[in-house]
Amino acid sequence: MTERVEKINLLNFIMIALGSSLYAFGLVMINIANNLAEGGITGVTLILRYWFQIDPAISTVLLNIPLVIIGYRYLGKTALTYTIFGIGSLSFFIWLWQQVPVTVNIDHDLFLAGILAGLIGGSGSGLVYRFGGTTGGTDIVARIFERKRGVAMGKTLLSIDCVVLLLSLSYVSLRKMMYTLLASYVFSKIVNFTLEGAYAARGVIIISGQHRMIAEDIINNLNRGVSYLQATGAYSNEPRQAIYCVISPNELMELKHIIARHDEHAFVSILSVNEVIGEGFSYDTAKKKILHR
Repeated sequence: MTERVEKINLLNFIMIALGSSLYAFGLVMINIANNLAEGGITGVTLILRYWFQIDPAISTVLLNIPLVIIGYRYLGKTALTYTIFGIGSLSFFIWLWQQVPVTVNIDHDLFLAGILAGLIGGSGSGLVYRFGGTTGGTDIVARIFERKRGVAMGKTLLSIDCVVLLLSLSYVSLRKMMYTLLASYVFSKIVNFTLEGAYAARGVIIISGQHRMIAEDIINNLNRGVSYLQATGAYSNEPRQAIYCVISPNELMELKHIIARHDEHAFVSILSVNEVIGEGFSYDTAKKKILHR
């Protein structure tokens, strides 16, 4: 049986390059210009820049070469291709933005610098991740630890960032480190926003004796699919049917009205859903009836 190989997509290369450009712009024009630190491999390149005057465009490639070699077996062919391209793009754009005679004038406001660094860097990295790429660095290390040791990637990334930021205190003041942490917080929020989209859908679990009528009403009036889940009451030990459906946030109030029409005492649990793939979300659903009430 042959292994399925994911196709290389030209659009992904374009968006990874655009994301790398944004990230590099924030690094050069905000972080470096205002002497703010950074986590991960990028933070190490800033340390090398300060102490040994090594251009981050060069150290980005040099530091990532052994990581890519070590992580080769843990990355699929497509992921490896995108990662190498992401590293090359980041290095190129760091060099390019250092040559462009442009400055971002924020009047030495470190609070604004921290916010902008997080916004620009997070938007760039979010684009890279969203289109299947990485810019190498600690992402590779985290993936190795996850595969070999079962350590969650988030824990590894956080641990490495903490070590790098502590080492960065060798060239930045504690005050500037606090603004760096602000940038890191904004960065993480923007990355999540970019990956998850502008809104989170709602997953709804409904437990009611009128489950059939509620399900039919949802299908007919909201034009959403529903599934029955087998449940058992812990106290009564009686089998029950639970309804599960996923809706857009603007349909939530109408769903509540539907449930109340059939069972005012129904148990309803509403969950945030970060991504939905399927009819009505990632591709078009059948057209709704013009009049459905």
